[in-house]
Parts: sequence; structure tokens; C-alpha cells
Amino acid sequence: MYVVELVAPNTVNTMPEATLDATADHGVIRGNTIAGTYADAQKVLDDLAKLGIAYNDVIEVLEVEGVQKFDDSYTQLAESVKAQVAAAGA
Repeated sequence: MYVVELVAPNTVNTMPEATLDATADHGVIRGNTIAGTYADAQKVLDDLAKLGIAYNDVIEVLEVEGVQKFDDSYTQLAESVKAQVAAAGA
């Protein structure tokens, strides 16, 4: 849903495999979708602040949750590899 709206030069966007597959299947990449949108983006952030939603708090939660998801995925991968190695050696 969000991927095609966040296309810009020199950026990296991580996403779940299902999102990548969906984007490849039916996403329409239109080039740099961020250039020229600063004023609109700033207005959204200002409006959120008026509602008591702090940008820095949101970013912190997203970062903590995102890192935890990567950590969980790595742990799951490592456990899977360890189980496969053990099964192959049995």
C-alpha cells in the first residue's frame, strides 16, 4: 500500500516479503514520489502535533518495533538452520 508512495533516489525501503511480492505483482512505480511534497508533509506533521501526536514518539515506537521484528526473524532463521543441521547430522 505504502511502497509506491515512498520512492526516491538514494533510499532503501525494507518490507516484508509479502509486500515485496504484492508490489512486484501490481504496484505501479512512478519514479520519485517524494520530491515537491515537503509543504504537504509538514502540514500533516503540524496537524498531528495539534492532536497531541508527537512525531518523535511515533518514530521511536516504529524503530523499537522494527528492530524487534528483525531480531525475531533472525532468531527464527538461526533456529531453523540449527534444526536442519542437526537433522542432517542425525
